[in-house]
Amino acid sequence: MSAPVPFAKLSGAGNDHVCLDNRDGRFDAMLASPARVGRFARTLCHRGTGIGADGIIFADACDDRLRGDVGVQFYEPDGAPAELCGNGAACFARWALDNGWADREVVRIATPAGKVRGRRADGDYIRVCIPAPRDVETDVAITAAGTQCSCDVAVTGVPHAVVYVDDINEVDMIHQAPAIRHHERFQPRGMNVNYTQVLGEGHLAVRTYEFGVEAETLACGTGSATAAYLAALRFGWPQEYHDMSRPVLVDVRSGDTLRVYFHLDEHRCPGHVCLETVVRFIYTGVLHPQLVARAMAHDPSAPEA
Repeated sequence: MSAPVPFAKLSGAGNDHVCLDNRDGRFDAMLASPARVGRFARTLCHRGTGIGADGIIFADACDDRLRGDVGVQFYEPDGAPAELCGNGAACFARWALDNGWADREVVRIATPAGKVRGRRADGDYIRVCIPAPRDVETDVAITAAGTQCSCDVAVTGVPHAVVYVDDINEVDMIHQAPAIRHHERFQPRGMNVNYTQVLGEGHLAVRTYEFGVEAETLACGTGSATAAYLAALRFGWPQEYHDMSRPVLVDVRSGDTLRVYFHLDEHRCPGHVCLETVVRFIYTGVLHPQLVARAMAHDPSAPEA
């Protein structure tokens, strides 16, 4: 690829993402090869020798206007594709809205997990409405790193386990979190792990160990949304938290507070889930040709870093 490759880097509450425009199909050949796009994502996400990020997001053309204004593909820093990233979707929505890719105040994003709607909220907050949690299980008992624990699980685009703790600052991110993430109970897909402390009615603190990153991140949008939904049900919070009129506040490791709104139908099943997260532009630029050449090398034995 000899043409300049512009990019934008944005942060959603500390979850940083590199956004690339593929609406003209310039990356199509690479995206058709899991090995090549995996290498590309790993190279760009590497914090020592690349841009450094928690993920890569490609904008795609969306010919079917019923599906959305623009398509999207998410990739983890380990090179694996992801169906959805909540904070990534918020970053992408901000980028798309700033670029005028929607002819209205709401941008409709076609993701592998379904349609996501994004719009500006107040200040630096972006609201994205994401697929409702499904495959909910509560009180799943497992042993991880030699310790018994119980968690609630759900899929909010991607799978999440919520582990309730008394002190968010005392959790074991080094041994227990990866043990839960790789636990045989959750294979073959694996599980994101969200340690959750209830600070009060409608107020949580959450720390997340994300698969693909294979480490704690400063925030996780889908994890925060899952924790908010499951906690509201578990602890019987009032109706105002169940009808979109009041958000569950989620404090994350970056120091930001995410806001989660959801609606339950008459069967107490979620119909809508909306996440509001702080989105900040970090910088824009052009990939250096040497980085592009290394990231897109056809030789799988060539060094990535």
